[in-house]
Amino acid sequence: MSSFHGTTINTTVNKLIKAIGEPDEENNSGEDKTNFDWYNLTLAGHKVTVYDWKEYRRISKDEIIEWHIGGESEKETYEAKQELQKLL
Repeated sequence: MSSFHGTTINTTVNKLIKAIGEPDEENNSGEDKTNFDWYNLTLAGHKVTVYDWKEYRRISKDEIIEWHIGGESEKETYEAKQELQKLL
């Protein structure tokens, strides 16, 4: 199960799409707690989730916002952030 351990990254939807592909879930209406969700595996095989949190508005795909990185531990989410920064 993925949970938030304080790890975040600032970037845009379009940059995330270029780095890790299309989101696994998208509902960019602002009506839910998240608009975009990606479910990924780190190089070490850890399951992580990248998602916006409580924006409660439509997000422009070129707008820089803070994204949460969820996982089983802080260490795993930090490693995922490092991998993601290299791809961005």
